[in-house]
Amino acid sequence: MCALSLGTPYVPPHRLLASVLDGDTTLAGIVVTELRVPRLVLALIAGACLGAAGLVLQEALRNPLAVPEMLGVSSGAALGVAAPLVLTLSLPAAVQPLLAIGGAALGGGLTLLAAGLGRSPSAVLLTGAAVAAALQAALLVLMVMADQLDLQLIYRYLLGSLSARTWDDVTGLWPWLLVAVPALVLCAPVLSVMRLGDEDAEALGVRAQRARLAALAIAVVLIAPVTAVCGPVAWVGFLAPHLARWFNPTAGAVRWLPWSAAWGAVVVVVADVPARLALAPVETPAGAWTALLGVPAGVALMRSGGRGRGHGRAARGQPVTPTDAREPLYGSRRTASGTADEFPRAGTCTEARGREPGHGGPSGAVPPASGTAGTEDAR
Repeated sequence: MCALSLGTPYVPPHRLLASVLDGDTTLAGIVVTELRVPRLVLALIAGACLGAAGLVLQEALRNPLAVPEMLGVSSGAALGVAAPLVLTLSLPAAVQPLLAIGGAALGGGLTLLAAGLGRSPSAVLLTGAAVAAALQAALLVLMVMADQLDLQLIYRYLLGSLSARTWDDVTGLWPWLLVAVPALVLCAPVLSVMRLGDEDAEALGVRAQRARLAALAIAVVLIAPVTAVCGPVAWVGFLAPHLARWFNPTAGAVRWLPWSAAWGAVVVVVADVPARLALAPVETPAGAWTALLGVPAGVALMRSGGRGRGHGRAARGQPVTPTDAREPLYGSRRTASGTADEFPRAGTCTEARGREPGHGGPSGAVPPASGTAGTEDAR
């Protein structure tokens, strides 16, 4: 409601429905139906694509810091769109998504090739940061070559902006969504297996390298068309998956995926409101607000999620490791009946199994004797 009502002109909330449905021909009706509604729809679609792509990359690489900005995907897509603008190449608007996909595939492919086709998730992330820095350097060279007008356009585009977007920009995304959504549905169960590690995934019949390449391809199809229209809206793919995990820590990749897309849409829509109104009548890029708020919020979610993981496992009845529980592995616990039960200490079971059966009866256990010795042996 804030995205549709606030601004110049101000449209009261009770007039919004009439402006959209009745085809209002007044200035307020034209502004709502032709500018604010397509901008809102585009923000929802862009945020959902970026949030889903961020979860796919993080789960495939088993790293919560794996985001499109760190793998060369966003930088490559931006380079593919900005290069024709600086070089004054006359291309139709329908070709821009193809250029963005080519640039994103170039950045992601260079990352995987330099990291050995994704054999190590940590190597992929570190190599992706280097490739992203190289592509950003190429963008800086293009900005030096551009004239003043093109420089302003490129600068606003690289920060990620939803300004002056119309229904034509929204309709250009639907063909890519028809390809990406079924691929996401098929990819989600594989992501759950990839969380186990490459060796366990191979044992379950999933080829880790091919699955990682497929995940990168799906992320490219999600990110590149959005980047071609809105520019690289930063850190949405980092914040949205962490929000999905924080609100539902017991779920898996299959359930996190739609929630990550939903949170990505919410983040972009919420960031676009101050981007449009904070310095009115001048609009600021939405990507600046997502980067400003997304990074500290994502770090806080990661810290709080790590502290609460052990308590969540204990509440679900799952085994708690010493790292999560901050307690020794061996010690006393209470059974369901309320009686105290003792875990054996390290080495006690081995010593008991090593004794001869004749000394401890049929089971090989030594009966406790009276006194201190018997008490220590039983313990």
